[in-house]
Amino acid sequence: MTRFLLVMPPLTGHVNPAAGIAAELTARGHQVAWTGTESVLRPLLDPHAEVLGTGTRAFRAQGGHGLAALRTLWEGFIVPYARFTAKPLDAIVREWRPDVLLVDQHTPAGALVAHRHGLPWASFAPGAMELGRPYRALPQVEAWMAGLLRGLWERAALPPEEYLDPRFSPALVLATTGPALTGSAPPPEHALVGPVLSVRPHDPDFPWERLLPGRRRVLVTMGTLAGELGADFLARSVRALELCGDDVQPVFAAPRGLLPELPPRAVAVDRAPVLELMARGELDAVLCHGGMNTVGEALAHGLPLVTAPIRHDQPVVAGQVAAAGAGLRVPFARVAPERLAGALRAVLDSTEYRRRAVQVGAELLAGGGAVVAADRLEALGRTGPGRRPVADRKTARPLV
Repeated sequence: MTRFLLVMPPLTGHVNPAAGIAAELTARGHQVAWTGTESVLRPLLDPHAEVLGTGTRAFRAQGGHGLAALRTLWEGFIVPYARFTAKPLDAIVREWRPDVLLVDQHTPAGALVAHRHGLPWASFAPGAMELGRPYRALPQVEAWMAGLLRGLWERAALPPEEYLDPRFSPALVLATTGPALTGSAPPPEHALVGPVLSVRPHDPDFPWERLLPGRRRVLVTMGTLAGELGADFLARSVRALELCGDDVQPVFAAPRGLLPELPPRAVAVDRAPVLELMARGELDAVLCHGGMNTVGEALAHGLPLVTAPIRHDQPVVAGQVAAAGAGLRVPFARVAPERLAGALRAVLDSTEYRRRAVQVGAELLAGGGAVVAADRLEALGRTGPGRRPVADRKTARPLV
């Protein structure tokens, strides 16, 4: 039995795929614990999951677009969250004594603690922002990000000569995508396992009786980053789906307060059991923000997409979907209902978009999902620590 510690941020889209990997490891007889913001983790995990909390505090709301959104993400969340969790994570590792850490790329403090204690660790990439150097054409931006990460390394009092980018474990990077979307073969230490499809214990109930027979259905789900423009985009989506005709039934997964008056055939819920809707074959297309989880899940079920990316890695993923021929991309902030309706009718009416969605989905599923992720983590656990813990050295100072 190996003891795995999962270091995750308080972000649903990061926790959900990690939960599938945790379930696979647990089924194999390993011991798994989670660490992070307990108030966020608990509602998303199995009631029996072991959660070692790092405390709770408010962080700046994520907003803006492009480079402004990137600055907000790093300066308003990633860096302060790393500083806030550094000491609790160090104490948890000392007390719980894991054999392997799985560290989300948005929680670099986990990588610093693993390095400090000489423990094997894997990076977890449930988004495309940190894969493929999306800012390689902007060297100043890359240098700015590198400076922030080096600052965290120095703050942790780790030897400067041993510096490594805490977003990328030199041993293993698990990413929930695949070459079918990235367009290139990964480095040897990267395992592109594709979407992680697993039962979610806290999925809500759904009014299945309201799904009308003989209609084609479009799921509309924009994640948690739509912000103040979310209501406006949803209003345009409602109008677009009305323009698609009576043979199309929309299913909106959004807070009811953000939605305008809906036509009688529409279904609206605050949260939807997305995987169950897909697995039952109740959907024909998905309109979403281009988040890697939603995109991967849709393609795994052969569903073409229309993406309206908002920020962070979503434009990257949306571009990959369009390049793969499995869907269309529209601008979130300014797409007119008529144009959006045209995109939706195109992915519904064209057999080519569905054919490519099925093909790309099969290629993503070939990555192995949670099974291959668990295989790679088990193999990492068998390697054992590859270096002497920093805490044992005379030059080490306490974490601050």
